Amino acid sequence: MLAVIINPKSGKKAYRKQRLYLFRLLQGRKIPFTYKVTRYAAHATELARELVEQGYDELLVLGGDGTLSEVIDGIMSSSVEDKSKIVFGLMPRGTGNDWGRYWGLNRKYKRSLEVFFDKGHKQSVDVGCLTLKRGEKEEKHYFINSVGFGIDALTCKKAQTMKYYFGSHQYSYFFALLAALFSHKAVAMRLHTDEGLTLTDPMFTMNIGNGPFSGGGIRQNPAADPTDGYFNAMFAIKPTFRQIMQAIPKLFNGRLGEIEFIKSFTAREVRLETDDYTVFEKDGIVVDACGPYTVSIIPHALTMIVP
Repeated sequence: MLAVIINPKSGKKAYRKQRLYLFRLLQGRKIPFTYKVTRYAAHATELARELVEQGYDELLVLGGDGTLSEVIDGIMSSSVEDKSKIVFGLMPRGTGNDWGRYWGLNRKYKRSLEVFFDKGHKQSVDVGCLTLKRGEKEEKHYFINSVGFGIDALTCKKAQTMKYYFGSHQYSYFFALLAALFSHKAVAMRLHTDEGLTLTDPMFTMNIGNGPFSGGGIRQNPAADPTDGYFNAMFAIKPTFRQIMQAIPKLFNGRLGEIEFIKSFTAREVRLETDDYTVFEKDGIVVDACGPYTVSIIPHALTMIVP
């Protein structure tokens, strides 16, 4: 059974046109479906959880990275036993669209729908899980594309503000990044991975990627493959002004690993301990929390319709 989850605030200028096109397509093909429209933050998580627990095994998401992340969170936190049989598709409508970018899906909504209904194929994809504690209670936050700390989280926070000035455009991420680069301070931390890596340098920023893109096309982890059962991660210590200026041109060409203050690694699990208050972002959604954090990969967790 098919369910459609729509975020009307993502790409809202084209919302009515795209929604009508989709509904006419479904009605013309006599495909039974239900649809839900998000009303507030994290509503897509609630909707997705309810839908899959009601037996819907195909979800089409009309929204950006944040909406998709909420849907993934809802599916993974549901009571459904075999979640790998749940199929999802994406019609990108957001600002960054980093997950869709990897698969060659963009704002050409007719093509995205053609992929989902006609020309696509099923692909098992990995899902990330970040675990933390609030008091004695353990929380799990699932994500599909990446999770970030330091500059990553601050950039997402500033980007939300800049949308009021620049609108929902990927350039808002770039301006937010520049603002964050010159205002953030490195955080003392201890990092351990299941591969035996230990880092104790002050953390300026870190991105743990299931997919290679973040922040509207920045390639922090260009070798990341969301089907191989591993994260690709980049860790940066506090750079000098000169090093920052050297790194900026390499943000979008996948050559950040050439910069001396950046360390790259692969892992299936990363544990991060910090002495200071450290928020994080998952797929562009800022989560207000403290460590320690454990970030782990769930191989072949779900099935996606891809080109």
